[in-house]
Amino acid sequence: MKDTSKFSPVAPFTIFRLGLFNLGIGLMAVLTLAVLNRVMISELGIPATIAAGTLAMSQLIAPARIWFGQLSDAKPIFGHHRTGYVRLGALVLGIAAFLSVQVVWQLGTVIRDLGQWQWNTQTLGWTALLGGVCAIYGLAVSASSTPFTALLVDISDEENRSKLVAIIWSMLMVGIVIGGITGKKVLSPLEQSEGAIPLDVLQGPINFIFLVVPVIVLAFAFIATWGVEKKYSRYRSRSTVTEREDSITLGRAWKILTASRQTGIFFSFLVMVTLSLFMQEAVLEPYGGDIFGMAVGETTLLNSYWGIGILLGYGTTGFLVVPRLGKTLTTKIGCILVAICFGLIILAGFTSEPMMLKGAMVLFGIAAGATTIGAISLMLDLTAAETAGTFIGAWGLAQAMSRGLATWFGGVILDLGQTWLDNPLWAYSFVFAVEAIISLLAIGVLNQVNIKEFQSNTKQAITQVMEGELDG
Repeated sequence: MKDTSKFSPVAPFTIFRLGLFNLGIGLMAVLTLAVLNRVMISELGIPATIAAGTLAMSQLIAPARIWFGQLSDAKPIFGHHRTGYVRLGALVLGIAAFLSVQVVWQLGTVIRDLGQWQWNTQTLGWTALLGGVCAIYGLAVSASSTPFTALLVDISDEENRSKLVAIIWSMLMVGIVIGGITGKKVLSPLEQSEGAIPLDVLQGPINFIFLVVPVIVLAFAFIATWGVEKKYSRYRSRSTVTEREDSITLGRAWKILTASRQTGIFFSFLVMVTLSLFMQEAVLEPYGGDIFGMAVGETTLLNSYWGIGILLGYGTTGFLVVPRLGKTLTTKIGCILVAICFGLIILAGFTSEPMMLKGAMVLFGIAAGATTIGAISLMLDLTAAETAGTFIGAWGLAQAMSRGLATWFGGVILDLGQTWLDNPLWAYSFVFAVEAIISLLAIGVLNQVNIKEFQSNTKQAITQVMEGELDG
């Protein structure tokens, strides 16, 4: 047993400093997905399917998270297992974000010259290039965020993990809020203009923001990780194979990853929870407009109410609830509260009172925050020291994959509801009801999660892999 007494707990200031990385990721996510998506569709006339499809490339490469996690386990960069990946990933994602905007301008110029969108050699070529740049952006996010989350495992213990997660994920939400405000200011001319804004008017402010923000995000990545791994990481003291890093190949890491049935159980749980929380994203704003008669600006603010609730849920859960009730019970209660909140959202539709919907969204945010903190805390516990990056990559894959599917499923279920039910309110309610059911079913899957069984199976698999018994 290696001595870990020399390691001190992470100081509160350092935790907030670490959170700067997540703040930057949240900021970039909003600018890339919200601002760029809006410009492509509304201002340049690019079909929504094409715009969403190219941007979705950043999510479709999510399986790379497992590879990058395994690399950070096995191949240190500049003497560190996590820090180098975080910084290089932040650099590449910033470059990719700026280049994506330049490709968008080229595509917009072609469309302007044609007078409307149509497929030809130029539009096909620029669209393919944009999809490729977005894929590189997604790879860079995977290369930085997966080792970063693995670093959180390396520097924490089960006892203090919920507080660490609460602070760092709260800063992710802060980044999203700042990104939303920034995007609104950048696109403020939309509120005063009729029709599409000319390219020459758009290019200046958007190029500026996509040049400055990536630099800020890169600076955040350096500030967040400066000296943290060297001072606080327990990776080498916890791992039994740190002197044999080259032996942690991707194939062997995969065998360790799949050695316990608990991996598949928790993967399924993460998929279900993510689906239950995010299927509403595709239908929430139309719900506010169609059922409550809310204006576009009002429906956009619904996400703000949800965000406020999430921040409240993060803080109270990480510092007050998890330490008292434990991670598993907290997550179960969160899932139940999520289902109840969807019932309130449906009930609000029958009243047609916007204030009731806004209140329900705040409560839903609190419930979603509690569920998220509980699930992420469990996620960090369900890792092995030798392959923490690989496991974090797998959990990240579950979340990214199901997050992308959630938006699509929300639209599909709404369309089915509108086909089967001759009432818009019932159609929207159908979506929310399905989410509530998935949230409750997730509890049944969570009941099968056994951390001790996972740790025992994984430890045995690591020993066998290192001895070569699983290689034959």
